[in-house]
Amino acid sequence: MTLPTAHDIRRKAQDTPADRVVLSYDDRFLRRKVLSTEAGEDVLVDLAHTESLGEGDAFVLTDGRLVAVAAAVEPLLEVTGDALPRIAWHIGNRHTPCQIESSRLLIQRDHVIADMLSRIGATVREVDEPFTPEGGAYGHGRTHGHDHSHRHGPEAHADGSGQSHAHGSHPHSHDH
Repeated sequence: MTLPTAHDIRRKAQDTPADRVVLSYDDRFLRRKVLSTEAGEDVLVDLAHTESLGEGDAFVLTDGRLVAVAAAVEPLLEVTGDALPRIAWHIGNRHTPCQIESSRLLIQRDHVIADMLSRIGATVREVDEPFTPEGGAYGHGRTHGHDHSHRHGPEAHADGSGQSHAHGSHPHSHDH
């Protein structure tokens, strides 16, 4: 059996979709994957390149139907405080995807970031909500979270060289 297939995306689709898929923030970054719609239909997404999808985008199936993309409810941290711009700067300095609203910020749950934010005066509360963070500043549609594992062995290097480096040689901070 051949699955309905999508090779294209319609950004911020205004047409009425035939169905929709509900995906987490991480799952909205894809190139090729079988997805199940709310109506229970499996569709194959087969894009030319890995794409970051936003709430309201839609897959265009080869038969012309649209399958809307919706943000799933996820475990997040709601961040508030009197110095919200300063708090936002600290979140951004850690390359953490962030949904920015007028009176609060939403980020993915991370105990290290939560502790750091509490130490600088933020109020941090666990919530479960859809997550639609700001896109990347250079038009890539996505920022990439900061890895706290600090792997520095041969497996951490794409070229397999095993070259080690001083922790301070990174172009960004690892302050926690």
